[in-house]
Amino acid sequence: MTDEAPVQALPLDAAESRAGRPRLATLFLAGDVMTGRGIDQVLAHPGDPRLYEPEMMSARGYVALAESANGPIPKPVAFDYVWGDALDDLRKRQPAARIVNLETAVTQSDQPAPKGINYRMNPANVPVLTAAGIDCCVLANNHVLDWGRAGLEETLRTLAGAGIARAGAGAGLQEAAAPACLPLAGGGRVLVFGFGCPSSGIPRSWAAKERKAGVNLLGDLSARAVQRVAAGVRAAKRSGDVVVVSVHWGPNWGYASAPEESAFARALIDEAGVDVVHGHSSHHPKAIEVHRGKPILYGCGDFLDDYEGISGYETFRDDLVLAYFPSLDLSTGALARLDLVPYQIRNFRLSRASPRDADWLATTFNNLGQSFGTSVRVLPDGALGLVWS
Repeated sequence: MTDEAPVQALPLDAAESRAGRPRLATLFLAGDVMTGRGIDQVLAHPGDPRLYEPEMMSARGYVALAESANGPIPKPVAFDYVWGDALDDLRKRQPAARIVNLETAVTQSDQPAPKGINYRMNPANVPVLTAAGIDCCVLANNHVLDWGRAGLEETLRTLAGAGIARAGAGAGLQEAAAPACLPLAGGGRVLVFGFGCPSSGIPRSWAAKERKAGVNLLGDLSARAVQRVAAGVRAAKRSGDVVVVSVHWGPNWGYASAPEESAFARALIDEAGVDVVHGHSSHHPKAIEVHRGKPILYGCGDFLDDYEGISGYETFRDDLVLAYFPSLDLSTGALARLDLVPYQIRNFRLSRASPRDADWLATTFNNLGQSFGTSVRVLPDGALGLVWS
């Protein structure tokens, strides 16, 4: 399980250095990509739909909920269907690396973990990830072992076979803690470290051990945990590298970030040489901070899910999702620009958000950002541009 698929060199941002200008690279970051359960059922190779949830016994039930809310889904859909309008934005922006939190096991295992909600996608549907050119899947989350360690091991094999790097889980602790290394065409790399926290619902028993498959779990957010991250970064980082720490933390709902999360994120930048903190777990976007020129994304929200038609949290507008495009100075790792592109999930597909919905998101970010000195403005193309002091 230690073999890694080869990774092709990735292009630099179009704003790559000219005389006297900094060399920039733009990343694509997204929160939870949940291609299991209902989404798996509308793809070309639906897996076993059986569920073990208290109120839903078949993944097809989530398809029915979505269709009752927004009309029929033309199943089976093509592998690029779910990405919808995001594909045009990816083509236009040409990010140097595409990184998501993959919140599902990719397996045919029929041994569910006894946790109530279990996500899985048929391995034959892995082209849904390559259709969007995903370079790295972060796996340190509370669903990657939903079908046991056998399910995790099949997930690792499937991603490797598809040429997709992964971070945050592995066949043992060393592999789970190792960063994904995404080379840049002009030199340097994007290093992605994945970590999970019990506050997101990851069972402590899922932690990887020396000879036991699992996730790269942080037991707490103490100074000792910062030093653990720093040691890994020091061992891997070279001149010209950009370091992304992708962390699954906090509850599904609510805009507040715990004080220890803020302290930990800032310490990663101050003491561990981290350039981007990529947080996720909340089903909706949370605040953004820029600390010493480096972005902290406290919660990127879901990006793809099968929650259409499920009621109870409408106030959070979890149907509105964001693609994050930070542009970084490769000589310093400092943030030069951050654009957020808003979409709405309808029929399990990403469609550009309406101007009214983009304004709603802008108002939300401006309220959340007051304590961090950040705000957003709506750009001419409908994206949101971050403003920071």
